[in-house]
Amino acid sequence: MKRAWKTSTTPGTPGRHAVTAAPGPAVPEPARGVAFEGMQTTYKTAARPDRQSRRMNTSPRFDTKIAVLLREDLEPWQRLNVTAFLVSGLGTQAPEVVGEPYEDADGVPYLPMFRQPVLVFQGTKEVLKAAHARALTRALPRAVFTSDLFSTGHDEANRAAVRAVGTTDLDLVGLAVHGPRNAVDKVLKGASMHP
Repeated sequence: MKRAWKTSTTPGTPGRHAVTAAPGPAVPEPARGVAFEGMQTTYKTAARPDRQSRRMNTSPRFDTKIAVLLREDLEPWQRLNVTAFLVSGLGTQAPEVVGEPYEDADGVPYLPMFRQPVLVFQGTKEVLKAAHARALTRALPRAVFTSDLFSTGHDEANRAAVRAVGTTDLDLVGLAVHGPRNAVDKVLKGASMHP
């Protein structure tokens, strides 16, 4: 009858090796890193910090969310233009979303930006209209971009174009909102992440 192998004569610990041996008389522990004939050594390696950092998510989880919802039929240049305009409004009414100024290694200063990611979504005209209504109901800070703004050339004309149309008749092509995560998620119901 065969006997089971011994699992270890020396417990494995960080920085030490475990020694396994065939059945037989007790064998003295070898010097560190040296194996006797007929023995197999197994080494434990210390955890590598670079591997740990890839596994651990060190990004903070924010209690609020910044989201942009675009109408799905926009041209690529329109998507970029609308997104840029929409997010510019949020920092003016929700200053807590803006972080500290940046500076490079040579001391050259740069403007502050949002402290948290801006998530971009897309949806149909109907999804956008419903999201707008839900944002109003929840009184979330919001910015709108209507199709009329593609044909205006300055801020005063932009504001006049929005002011000329009733709330429920706005031809929305973009909406930006900021608020508690759950509230923003409910506003965006039916939308999908922008590809």
